[in-house]
Order: sequence, then C-alpha cells, then structure tokens
Amino acid sequence: MVLTRDFKETVKERAARDPAFAKAMLDEAATAFLNGEPHVARLILRDLVNASVSFEELATETNRPSKSLHRMLSEKGNPSMDNLAAIFDAVRKRLGVVFEAHAVEAA
Repeated sequence: MVLTRDFKETVKERAARDPAFAKAMLDEAATAFLNGEPHVARLILRDLVNASVSFEELATETNRPSKSLHRMLSEKGNPSMDNLAAIFDAVRKRLGVVFEAHAVEAA
C-alpha cells in the first residue's frame, strides 16, 4: 500500500519550519489579492494562518471571533477590506515582513 500525505498538512509543516517558505506564501497571497484573485488569496492565507499563527491567536490579535475568521478565509468567504487588512497585518507581523508596493507600468 502506498502511503501519501495530505497536501495541506505538508504545506502547513513546511510553512511552520521554513520562514522563507511562509514569507513566500504571504507574498503569494498578497499578489493574488492585488491581481484580482481574492479567492486564491483567502485560501493561501488560511493555510498560512494554520501554520504560523493559529485561528485562536489570530482572533486575539485582530479582535475578531475565531469562527468568523474561519468563515472569512473559507472558499466562499467574503471578508471586508478592514478584516482582510487586519489578517494580513497580523500574519505580516508574526513573520516579520514589511510590505512595499511598487507600481509597474503595463506593457
């Protein structure tokens, strides 16, 4: 019998032990959001929260209920900009990341 690991568990473990990987996930979530793919951003953030902060700690840091945060970052979630900003900020601080935005002209 072939043993396989759940992809989400593999990602969670890697993000928990590899800060560069976790930071790359945060970058990917921000990029997806800015490129008009909020559903992708939410799912990446959910995996990152599970690996780095936990929903209970995120609830404390953002002053929002844990269950609400779970719903916001679900596949059909619809967080407000304020909630999404609070989530990004909490994860960013946890990972020691500073965001910088640069405009790029379209070709």
